[in-house]
Amino acid sequence: MKQFRLVVHQKAFSSEDVVMNLCYYEHAKEGDTVEIYDAEENNPRLLLQIKEAQTVAKDTISVEQTIANAFGLRPFQQVNVEIVNPADVALDSIELTFKDQYMGRSEMWRLKNSLTNTCVYINKKIEFCGGTVRCQVYEMWSVGDRVACGVITDDTKVVFRSSTSMVYLFLQMSSEMWQFDIHGDLYFEKAVNGFLADLFTKWKKNGSNHEVTIVLFSRTFYEAKYLEEFPLHMRECLQKDYKGRYYEDFYRVAVQNERYDDCSGILEQLRRLFSEYLKMVLDYHSRPGLKIPAATNSTAAQGNFLEVLNMSLNVFEKHYLDRSFDRTGQLSVVVTPGVGVFEVDRELTNITKQRIIDNGVGSDLVCVGEQPLHAVPLLKFHNKDTYLNVPDDYSMPHWINLSFYSTNKKVAYSNFIPRIKIPPMTECRGKELPKANLRPDEEYIHNTFFDYDAYDAQVFLSPAHLAHEIGYSKSTSRYKRTSGKLLDPKDIKGQRRKMSDPDIQHVSSDSSSQRSQPIAIPPAASPVSPHEAEKTWTGCGANDRELSPPMRMVVGSEGSPPLESRALINPFDPSHVTIKLTSNRRRWTHIFPKGPTGMLIQQHHYQAAQTYADLKYPVGASSEKAPVLARSLSSAALQEYCKKRIGASANSQSSNVSTKNPKSLTLLWGATGEQEWTPALTTGVDWKSLTIPACLPITTDYFPDKRALQIDYVVSLYHLLPDDVNADYAQKRAIYKKPLTTPEVFVELISQRLAQGFQLIMLPAGMEKNGNGMLQNGSNTGSLVRKRTTNAEAEQTKTYFLSIGRLFHKISLTGNSITVTRYRPRHPYPGFNYQYRYRFHAPLHDTYEESYATFTTEKLEHYNWNYLDHYICTRGDTDFVFVDALKYWRFRIYLLPLNNAATKRIIDGNKHCDIYAIPSATDHQQMVDGFMKFIETIVNKFKRPGISKKPRMSLSVASQHGPLIIQPRRNSMSAVSSMQSNMQQCSSPMRERLGSNHRMQDRHRPRSGSKVMERGRVSPAVDGANVSTSTAASSYLDSQMHDGNTEDSSVNQEALLKSTATHEDILEAMKHPVSGVGFLTTHQSLPSATFVSADAANWLLTNMEGVDVLEQAVQILISMQKEGLICHASGEFAKPFLFGFYLYYIVNIDKDDNYCKPLEDLQSFENEWVEIEVRPPMNWGMGVAPSAAGVDDVERGVPHFLREDIDIAYLQGELDAPIFKRTHLEIDVNTKSDRVEWGHARYQTVFRPDQAYELVVEWLTASGSIVAELLSGWGRKAQQSCGLQMVPIPHDPLALPYSNKSDPLRGPIFVPLNTRCLESKDGLFKEFREDSQMDRLFLFQEAIVAKFGFIPCLMEPQNTAVAQEHQYIHCTGTVFILVTSPAPKPRHRCMSISKQRSTGRYSEHADVVPSPHEAYITRHVSGKNKDDYDNTRRKGFLWSWNHMVSRRWRTNVVVDNNFQTKLLRDFREFCANRDDRLRTYWEASWLTKEMASTMSKGLTLS
Repeated sequence: MKQFRLVVHQKAFSSEDVVMNLCYYEHAKEGDTVEIYDAEENNPRLLLQIKEAQTVAKDTISVEQTIANAFGLRPFQQVNVEIVNPADVALDSIELTFKDQYMGRSEMWRLKNSLTNTCVYINKKIEFCGGTVRCQVYEMWSVGDRVACGVITDDTKVVFRSSTSMVYLFLQMSSEMWQFDIHGDLYFEKAVNGFLADLFTKWKKNGSNHEVTIVLFSRTFYEAKYLEEFPLHMRECLQKDYKGRYYEDFYRVAVQNERYDDCSGILEQLRRLFSEYLKMVLDYHSRPGLKIPAATNSTAAQGNFLEVLNMSLNVFEKHYLDRSFDRTGQLSVVVTPGVGVFEVDRELTNITKQRIIDNGVGSDLVCVGEQPLHAVPLLKFHNKDTYLNVPDDYSMPHWINLSFYSTNKKVAYSNFIPRIKIPPMTECRGKELPKANLRPDEEYIHNTFFDYDAYDAQVFLSPAHLAHEIGYSKSTSRYKRTSGKLLDPKDIKGQRRKMSDPDIQHVSSDSSSQRSQPIAIPPAASPVSPHEAEKTWTGCGANDRELSPPMRMVVGSEGSPPLESRALINPFDPSHVTIKLTSNRRRWTHIFPKGPTGMLIQQHHYQAAQTYADLKYPVGASSEKAPVLARSLSSAALQEYCKKRIGASANSQSSNVSTKNPKSLTLLWGATGEQEWTPALTTGVDWKSLTIPACLPITTDYFPDKRALQIDYVVSLYHLLPDDVNADYAQKRAIYKKPLTTPEVFVELISQRLAQGFQLIMLPAGMEKNGNGMLQNGSNTGSLVRKRTTNAEAEQTKTYFLSIGRLFHKISLTGNSITVTRYRPRHPYPGFNYQYRYRFHAPLHDTYEESYATFTTEKLEHYNWNYLDHYICTRGDTDFVFVDALKYWRFRIYLLPLNNAATKRIIDGNKHCDIYAIPSATDHQQMVDGFMKFIETIVNKFKRPGISKKPRMSLSVASQHGPLIIQPRRNSMSAVSSMQSNMQQCSSPMRERLGSNHRMQDRHRPRSGSKVMERGRVSPAVDGANVSTSTAASSYLDSQMHDGNTEDSSVNQEALLKSTATHEDILEAMKHPVSGVGFLTTHQSLPSATFVSADAANWLLTNMEGVDVLEQAVQILISMQKEGLICHASGEFAKPFLFGFYLYYIVNIDKDDNYCKPLEDLQSFENEWVEIEVRPPMNWGMGVAPSAAGVDDVERGVPHFLREDIDIAYLQGELDAPIFKRTHLEIDVNTKSDRVEWGHARYQTVFRPDQAYELVVEWLTASGSIVAELLSGWGRKAQQSCGLQMVPIPHDPLALPYSNKSDPLRGPIFVPLNTRCLESKDGLFKEFREDSQMDRLFLFQEAIVAKFGFIPCLMEPQNTAVAQEHQYIHCTGTVFILVTSPAPKPRHRCMSISKQRSTGRYSEHADVVPSPHEAYITRHVSGKNKDDYDNTRRKGFLWSWNHMVSRRWRTNVVVDNNFQTKLLRDFREFCANRDDRLRTYWEASWLTKEMASTMSKGLTLS
């Protein structure tokens, strides 16, 4: 110890927490942990680590200012500095909090490793992966006490808590919600005004900003015995329970995926819903003149509790599909007015338990009722064996975190707090019960007739003991004489029932001598030792088991036959029940700190007998670990931190568990399995779990013993030799990447298992030596890694053990070899598939929609780890492609136009939203230009040498009036000179070309595509947008330069190619270093003289006479490709020439020293570069944009649905090319990660400027924060330099109830289209052929969608069939619409609808099975009207919100929920013909049609 003078410093002076000169402290060195304290003050002692020596004054130590203030250290005072042993100040556990980011489990483990052997203190800010991962120290525990600082070691348990999680809040609207508690409040008021109000207040105080979904749910029973008693419209969603009662489940979604800075506004909304909820669900099916069975609301115990948990699990288990980068963690909270007792189905319980545990989802149950005098939560299984007189069967789920909420109200006349609710008065009170309800005396079993404890003790004795102690014939006689319903041995075999808990193993006939002990109940009188009990259960033979115990009553908790029965679980005394320890039991235990007795504690459990002082101060606060304990602190924050009350699980009664029970057993009740339940145990609210929920721990401490591994598990192993594998695959890559080393592969294998829900097993020291044995509760855990050095090879072996459920992996690294050993259960659990029907009411919906959901358990043992491990070894080679079974992460995005003038007008207060115009050719031109720049510079990351150029002009600028005319080859800048200054400010930089700094004359080039390229008139920008907006993004195709130097232009004018030039002449001109096409810079995977196909076509338009349209240029290049003059950059001559961003090279070129040959591997080339074909816009099926149509188009301006010829192929989409391709994607472009990371991009192969373009980023071996940074950079650059907005979209945008992967509580809004106001006697479109009328109706709906600013999306057909639905996204990216199109027709193109037309159409009573979307529309209106099958009722749209657009992705912050609500309201009003708007549009369209027809007749006569 030495005294120093304390000074403080800012972060600007030094980023280190402590700065000292080691010359003045001879024993100190870098890396040492020092203790700093003032001996005169009774403050907590500060621990800091010396990172590096720096120069400060003699005998002076400098501490960062905020740390010194927190620990009460005053500047310029003398402090004691002492070097401490890190082991003496090691932390048992530490909690880290983070928010507004996604942190994967792999990052958690790597962050924990980076913190090992470092010193931390309260509120310390920690960064990882170059600052992309940020977290803060929240709480630390050591030797049973909360401490203010300490050292993280290998044995420290690190708990991660998220302040931004996905939280599902379910309010059970059972009948108790309308009842009063002991203080006179409705339980609903207690739940909403009490619990939720307190919860939201704590969220706001803590800074939590969760993504919240709030759902009100209930079950309605109907008094009916037969299905025929219900009207037809009710039968579709009815279900029948085990008692034969009919019921329906209702879900009312109040808030869906919202993030609020202040959630208090939600409470008022919930109160309004409460006032109408009961009447709505009970009278939902009431119809005038219809009689329906009486409906009653269920109690909490009979409600749909497990179904609710599974609904959220259906969302949570798909977390890898819609990966949000703004949150981490998943939590389901059920608020019930009950007391924690639920009547449930046994099979659904098994499904729920396995799904919750396997997915690592936090499940909290908050009861606002009074806490009962028995152990809860308690699941009472449905007793389906009604013909047997069996007792009730219970289960106590340890996978539910229970809380009881109570108000601070006091009763004036008493301090007594009731633990039960007084039952209501009954009418028969005081009356004598009828004799028929009483059992006859001869059948009644008196309470004192049996010694139940003695009997239970006999159950677990061996048959030999039973033969001596119990008379077989006597027992049989007694049981038959005293009980009316007993099991005869002959009837036992046929009445087997399912096990209620997979963790409780039953003895079976084939392996009874090898099974482990099932539930054991140590009797009070004569306890049986674990050793004897194991002998008892494993020593009975197959013949003995059928008769032992002989003819006993069915008192098992399952009502199973005698052999497989278990002792009855007594909820009033569960502490005598222990179960076999399993990995499931220990999955969440590492989030609990250890109390003073060394046992895990739950901080919201209290003993009623404790004094006030016991509750205020931590139990065991007098621990002798003096240096780091926070005792009487001067800092208010630290004082509050260390005075948080600890639960009473440190009570002496709890400490008996570890000594009374065998180490292989754990208590049945409780989340930890170490705390004994007593009636005096009071459960409060686990506010920490509800405010900052914990993520699934990355560590656990259970591993089966050697005997269990041999008997109950199947062992398989395989070896990986990464060096040998990489030697083959690394050379195949188009771009050489350094292969992963064997240690890197080893670490990545562990990271991948952690990411998929595995946990690292912390092995105790004893197990590290022999590699076998079971971990024990309360044991001192050792290192995660077992290291062994063999004498023969002297090679060090690293071994990690991991587990999930009953799967265990052992991964060992020895030298250059990795061994993966997998332990799978010999008898896996059977798969479950639970079908569920329900009704739900989403926000802004009109009705409770019928929906379906399937609850299934996942077979974890079927995951193909061998495949994934080889994918890692080969660094993502194309031989190991992504498949859905790998559960890889993905982020799906659309590229859309950035701004629209109509959107701004709506935001500024325009009354209606149907003001969007069809984009002009100029808008399409800008879209192509921005997209090509995005693919080249952002995705492919091509960097061209910077050459000073003037901005190029947009095609639409030169001529604002009249058709586009190809100008003579001379420089003509007069048309654009007035806009030159504006262009220099607004236009994007020109595409750089290597060696292309020549000056080129101005020439107007047409757009790409078959029809857009025709000469036509270009109209001004859409909706009156100013000229600067229309010219902000310059045309990619018009990539040549403009300059006012006419002399240079005349020189180039003379060098133009003649129309008779040969292909060789063209090729030589393309090679010209100044006036040539411009090649890309040399790259290791690109051959020399590589160019972009769009550049070459554009160059021909500018430099060759007679080439006036793009088709001519493309045809010339196709001919050159066929002749072998140019070739695809991969070296594949069979690859055809495609216009767009495709790479080609000149084959015959001088091979100098810098020459690079092609790769000659198309697959490897496509795995490195994104190549996309650019096609002309579809223009809503009309081919030519209305603004660009030629004068010969007699139907110019006529809507598509009224044209004489409609495009059938447009209805079916395009299937002539693969829709998507996948390529390798470099994720960590800024090299911030501590490991090698990569991913993949799945992209559309065709781009059209009037359609949304889809791009999907996929990854397994990447950090979520690194991916988020990459995509944020993409979005920022797309907006700033490409004129695009990047919008995230969900994997299932419409969330249809028939989709397997959809959110069960999300669904589209059906907006009906009122076509009756438009129909005449003969119906719509009577002027056209009947077989075209359904197609025209679809085109009419599509025209309405276009008026509201929606953009078509390409839908991938399912099962290679042509999609029948067309999907659209709003130009703001916030709303989806789906329109059902007519039945698919043969794939062909038809010029005239009147000449070629298939006969397929809808019929009013079609026998074919409709598509899911069509069926959804049908059911939406089913039962509401008499004309259920009226075809006109199906006319409409499916409207869905894009819940993936968070604040991070909003390009316009004004486009918020209010804008979306206004858009939906106006769309509904338009479709309903409010203010005659729909009819007005219809008549205006027909007027345009008639005017065009008149003009056509006039042209014909002339």
